[in-house]
Amino acid sequence: MASLTINGSRVQVEAENDKPLLWVLREDVGLLGPKYGCGIAQCGACRVLIDGESTPSCAVRLCSLAGSSIVTVEGLSGEDGTLSALQQAWIDEQVPQCGFCQPGFLIAATALLARVPRPTDAQIDESITNICRCGTYPRIRRAIHRAAAVLSEG
Repeated sequence: MASLTINGSRVQVEAENDKPLLWVLREDVGLLGPKYGCGIAQCGACRVLIDGESTPSCAVRLCSLAGSSIVTVEGLSGEDGTLSALQQAWIDEQVPQCGFCQPGFLIAATALLARVPRPTDAQIDESITNICRCGTYPRIRRAIHRAAAVLSEG
């Protein structure tokens, strides 16, 4: 039995210690935002925040998470359901096409904006290494800039 903090709540999980966090989240906790893409930590579809760092959850084992705080895309909105500035910018810029990879992009962008409040295009391109097969990269960049502007006002 493992005790985890996921999206601000303590969760008890009964799973094998070597089970990847991605499958713990999806199968044992019921959070379907993180997606299975490649299974080798390259595509970014499974990204979550672990102690504030954007991390591919397919590459992290349950046994390594003692004391960690995990945030999935489901945890980015407020408790009352209010969207984060980044989530709203995603909608305003009509970022998703198929949407499969977008939870991982939102997580990666959240981590970037926490580190760099007003990133340049170059910083976005360097930090956001997720793969989008639909090619929505220009809209993703615009949404990150839009969210950065909103966050700097507030």
